[in-house]
Amino acid sequence: MFAEFGYGVLLVSLIVAIYSGVSAVYGATAPHKSAALVESARRAMLLTFPLISIAAATLIYLLVNDHYEVAFVYEVTSRSMPTYLKVTAWWGGQAGSLVFWSWLLAVFTSAVTLRKWDRDIEFLPWVILVSAITLTFFLGMTVFFENPFTRFWLVNGNVEPSMFAPANATVFTPQDGQGLNPLLRHPGMVIHPPMLYLGFVSYVIPYAFAMAALITGRTDDRWIRITRRWSLWAWLFLSFGLVLGGRWAYDVLGWGGYWGWDPVEIAAFMPWLTGTAFLHSVMIQEKRGLLKQWNMILIILTYALVIFGTFLTRSGVLSSVHAFANSPIGPFFMGFVSLTFIVSVALVIWRWPQLQAETEMKSMLSREALFLLNNLLFMSILVVCFWGVIFPLISELFTGQKVTVGPPFYERATSPLFSALLFLMAVAPLSAWGHSTVQTLGKAIWKSAIAAVVVTVTLFFTYTQNIGALIGFFLIVLIVLVTLHEFWRGARARQKTQGENFFTALARLMGRNRRRYGGYIIHISMALMAIGILGIEIFQQETQGTLAAGEKLEIAGYTVEYRELASWDNQGEGVNYTRAVVDVYEDGIYLGQLTPRIDYYYDSQQNMTIPGNRSTLRDDLYILLVDWQPVSSIGATFKIYVNPLVNWLWIGSLLFLLGVIFAAWPDNDPAEEPAHRKVTGSNRQPSAAD
Repeated sequence: MFAEFGYGVLLVSLIVAIYSGVSAVYGATAPHKSAALVESARRAMLLTFPLISIAAATLIYLLVNDHYEVAFVYEVTSRSMPTYLKVTAWWGGQAGSLVFWSWLLAVFTSAVTLRKWDRDIEFLPWVILVSAITLTFFLGMTVFFENPFTRFWLVNGNVEPSMFAPANATVFTPQDGQGLNPLLRHPGMVIHPPMLYLGFVSYVIPYAFAMAALITGRTDDRWIRITRRWSLWAWLFLSFGLVLGGRWAYDVLGWGGYWGWDPVEIAAFMPWLTGTAFLHSVMIQEKRGLLKQWNMILIILTYALVIFGTFLTRSGVLSSVHAFANSPIGPFFMGFVSLTFIVSVALVIWRWPQLQAETEMKSMLSREALFLLNNLLFMSILVVCFWGVIFPLISELFTGQKVTVGPPFYERATSPLFSALLFLMAVAPLSAWGHSTVQTLGKAIWKSAIAAVVVTVTLFFTYTQNIGALIGFFLIVLIVLVTLHEFWRGARARQKTQGENFFTALARLMGRNRRRYGGYIIHISMALMAIGILGIEIFQQETQGTLAAGEKLEIAGYTVEYRELASWDNQGEGVNYTRAVVDVYEDGIYLGQLTPRIDYYYDSQQNMTIPGNRSTLRDDLYILLVDWQPVSSIGATFKIYVNPLVNWLWIGSLLFLLGVIFAAWPDNDPAEEPAHRKVTGSNRQPSAAD
């Protein structure tokens, strides 16, 4: 009964989404344009949210209450799983994740259709249309190919999955489910997939407004101002999702790292690259009326990569530790991506003359020129990533063998590009809109550059002689010092003009320029994250050995002594725990005990590795129990990593979160801001008000 009800609601949601799109376009294009039809389309779009919410609530009810006659429930839950994991299993499997995607999109499209449309009523039907097309696709995949309400039926002694009862069939209910993949039971995975989905789905809204701008011919920066915060929040969700994924990998995958250049990791990273480029590029259009065509291309690419990333994650076409589903829906995803991309590009070509720049780029050192260079670097990284991801598919197509591309390829190709981005992060904020010179930039940066050189020389004599590391540390210090100087310079200028104390001036300056100073906070956070990346990528050390009780392994000044091994069952959770106890010393000083373990889940018959980890700002001591068979106190095999500076990655991530929230925090509605541009060059440095 519940399964039929849930499926029926999904089917109705699909019909309503189709109606919304059709009525919107007909109301906008009929000989006598019908505002009533457009309003009907808007209300239909609003209706999709409660409808899909009911379907989602029905699915959650089935998950929580162990309805194993439903195939999806059987595949992702078991009686031993706690309730919160049964709820999160909603997005832990193929069919449920598509429902989750659809539900989030319904939330966002409903929110955007509730805004005030007085100034932008011509956008409304086309925003509805684009949203409805996307929603229709995902609901269609759910209803026709990945139905989460399909049940098991016993037919002539055989168990068959089907939505509706075959002839002479009875419902078959297994005693227990297979259980969620152990890797998905980590707390980080409770938050990581929703964050990624929030980032993916959020980008549909800016894309919808961009298409509306192209269709209506309203190609000024109005659509950008409307979607400014949508873009920021989408970028925040996607960024935080990537960071949480890195933490999850660090905690449970057992290879001592946070990023392995896995195809699915890269699939989530690619729209982040285009989204980041878009956030910088739209500033140029707002300030100078440049790059209108480029901004359209960037948001189209971002939308296409969002769908492409969902396809890679859920199709099973590439081998990945992150791919938890295998499904025949891949060709439909590729068809949808191709079709929407072709149509979008066609619209850009149609409006190309109207997307011409309003001014010219007069200086290669101006802020807009440096932002454009920033964009080109992001696109270069995107090309490297995209080629690495699709190369196995191309190799299989032409040779019959799937040849994968490993981390060394990505690291060699992207390292100089990321270094250039770090340099631009330090220099670009110092340049002026319209015109800058070497002299003005040099005057603004020389003190910070000298201080960065001093710090780098100190590190050369006290920490490392690795040239790559020293270049990286120089750029990091330069970013931090330049950015802090910008905070100080702006606050001092306001202090002199307003007569406020320094901290009051700084607070009010930041409050009046959230976007700019939020961006500065993000830059500092990126520099801190770069410290952690440099540390683990360049200075990581590892060793492995089999130890009897009382034997030791030494690495990077640490001594690890094996004490004992124990194994026991937790019947309530259906898990076997095998835990080792090791003593840790540094330079002969006892630091404490660590307990790396292996958790074996009986329902899914899979392991999850839990490292023993000692964290400081200097480094992580990261110990893995590798081999525990046979279980005894005689011996165990350990793999040990020392990851210098890695915790700066997580510290920087928290600061990054604060920076984006600060930049996106509501004050004045950006859509209500008047357009103002500097159309003449200037040789001055930007002021705190720029």
